[in-house]
Amino acid sequence: MTARRILPLLAAVAVLLNAAISTADDRPSLTQRASWKTPDAQAVREQVLAWVSKDQADKSSLAAAEALWQEGAAEASDTPLLDLACRTIVLGEPRAKELVDVASQPRKNVVLPDVTWLDDPALPEFVRSNLRLYYVRWLVHEQLYDEAAEQMASIKLDEVADPAALLFHRAVVHHRMLARDEGLAAITRLLENESQLPRRYASLAKLMQADLEGLKDDSLDHIARRMEDIERRLDLGRAGKKTREVEDGVIASLDKLIEEMEKQQQAAAAAAAGGAGGGGPMPIAPLPDSMPLGGKGPGNVDKKPIGDGSGWGNLPPKEREEALQQIGQEYPAHYRDMIEQYFRKLATEGSEGK
Repeated sequence: MTARRILPLLAAVAVLLNAAISTADDRPSLTQRASWKTPDAQAVREQVLAWVSKDQADKSSLAAAEALWQEGAAEASDTPLLDLACRTIVLGEPRAKELVDVASQPRKNVVLPDVTWLDDPALPEFVRSNLRLYYVRWLVHEQLYDEAAEQMASIKLDEVADPAALLFHRAVVHHRMLARDEGLAAITRLLENESQLPRRYASLAKLMQADLEGLKDDSLDHIARRMEDIERRLDLGRAGKKTREVEDGVIASLDKLIEEMEKQQQAAAAAAAGGAGGGGPMPIAPLPDSMPLGGKGPGNVDKKPIGDGSGWGNLPPKEREEALQQIGQEYPAHYRDMIEQYFRKLATEGSEGK
């Protein structure tokens, strides 16, 4: 075979190889590499100690910092790496002491600590992110999910000593606030490193994942959870705009649900009547548009009684009980209490507007 014939063949082989390589690169890997990793304890130790000694801190502070990070201290105790990092940061940043003290014990005060100083650009990012995460962990434990969500928005995942804790608490907040897509995204990312997670994180994450995947908007389950969220907010003394928005959403969802049930009942009744009547008379067709009707009456109609302004949204007792009985037959018993709360809400709005 001459060189003139060999060269085109080699070129064709090269094209095929390049195409094969390109196709292989485009295919997703069967084992995706995790987008985050747990930092090395020694690296965290060196980072925070270097920061504490940045301005030639007094010897007592440096000695205390070294004591927290003695050889093997983290392994010999149950103190999480995040706690060690934040306790060390306090030695170099006095403003952090109040935050760490408050977040180390159950909540005693209604007023939360001022943490606006965490926005100080003079502070290194790892200092701000770790202190925020320490605070978020406490906020979630105290069921202060709105405040936790606000703080988490500024945390850098690659700057914290415990990225698993950040992703887990982010998932908890989204789960409790019924943010389905955001919660599933946080859980998926958390489980990328499932083998390195504490068992409680992995187990709870999978439960939350299954729960969010089955959650449907405006279902009775979805409504019940929003009502639980309202109770949580009121227990915390939060009766402001956000709570009222959740309440209004619950009322709207209940209105929609009851309307759908009424339509189902009407359709079932019509089907039953059609089956029982069989060959009844055909319905009379409506008159064409713009055709005047005969008759010499004055054109007055009877007014429909709608109440005297008090309890305007209430059903008559008999009809309300029938609706509750129907709900009790089709859904779990605890939803009856939820619907009764709905009627009480309507009655309250009616009396307030009188």
